[in-house]
Amino acid sequence: MRTSEALLIVSVVAVVTYAFRAGGIVLLADRGLPAPVARAMRHVGPAVLAALVASIAAVGPDGSTGVGVAEVAALVATAAVARWRSNLLVGLVAGMITLWVCMALI
Repeated sequence: MRTSEALLIVSVVAVVTYAFRAGGIVLLADRGLPAPVARAMRHVGPAVLAALVASIAAVGPDGSTGVGVAEVAALVATAAVARWRSNLLVGLVAGMITLWVCMALI
């Protein structure tokens, strides 16, 4: 495959992707979300955070498998603070600080 063909394919995919995303926003901009969808949207943040944490726990940042003490402590701290404060961002910050401190001490 030549460079010009690859650039053409990437450009077409980019235009189609942009059209689909922009089309959804433009076509649905004047409508509100149905009540069940609006209620479900509350759980998107925690689900994304859980997916990120699970992927890091399954395979560590260096590519190795297994979970160390620092990761477990960070997971517990994140969950506890996020639950206690009802704020995902505060929980994430607490978990990161816990991870950094544990990694520095261990």
